[in-house]
Amino acid sequence: MLCLYMPETGMLPPSPHSNYYNAFNSFVMKRYFPALCFIALSAIVTSCSKDNIEPAPVAIPHQKIADGFAIGAGVKVELYARKALSTGYNTVYFALYDSISKAPIEKAQLSMLPMMDMGTMKHSAPAEQPGTAAKDRLFTGALVFTMPSGEMGSWTVEVNITNGTKQGKLILPVTIANAPAARLKSFVSKVDNAKFIVAYIEPSAPKVGVNDMEIAIFRSKSMMEFPADSSLSVALTPEMPTMGHGSPNNVDPVHITKGHYKGKVNFTMTGLWYLNLDFKAGAAISNDNTFFEVNF
Repeated sequence: MLCLYMPETGMLPPSPHSNYYNAFNSFVMKRYFPALCFIALSAIVTSCSKDNIEPAPVAIPHQKIADGFAIGAGVKVELYARKALSTGYNTVYFALYDSISKAPIEKAQLSMLPMMDMGTMKHSAPAEQPGTAAKDRLFTGALVFTMPSGEMGSWTVEVNITNGTKQGKLILPVTIANAPAARLKSFVSKVDNAKFIVAYIEPSAPKVGVNDMEIAIFRSKSMMEFPADSSLSVALTPEMPTMGHGSPNNVDPVHITKGHYKGKVNFTMTGLWYLNLDFKAGAAISNDNTFFEVNF
């Protein structure tokens, strides 16, 4: 038989055959049962709270633009960019989270559709869709806005998500500022009347010396279709209009992938520069009067 020592009395508890057993049992239950219940309850609560700990938030080094829930896919969507969105080429980032557990989602199918509502008409704009796998918890893409928000109309970004077997979408209102310097040009080809949009990407922080240069070219097939274009060749001629000279050691941009062309531009001094671009379709001149201003 297990015997309990009672330190308060220095005595052993009575035998279950004793007349005092029931009284002793009642004494023990009244004295110790509340404490035992508290200990057991604390263990249960602690265990449950550990199981339901929410994932620690991860700092995202970009500016949040908008957020919302993709109903049906069970996903919270957060849209980020390096800075406020403006006309021209914008790299954008999406963070996806399970709407219940709040755990980050690393794999999903995500597509974007930018839309300008002008009241009497609507049109889209070029977009580079994110991949299906996140990097550092972010899905990266790009949006090329062709006009600012304002009296002419307002922009939204429709986001469609497939999360496993679940699908959903949401529409995010966004505000597009007018870029301080034009970072988007368009032209109609002299060869076949095809319409093209040219987006300036680099250098974003120009310096004296040789800089990486990058542009993206899209063909404007309709008000809703803007596929990346790789059919053109590009010749670069930097010019400093106020000084009347150019620069040596430039490299013409060539197509790399998905409509992106990369080259080198050499700035020999600070000030206002024109980056003159000539576009050819084969041997024929497609356009020879497009340029971007760079002032630093």
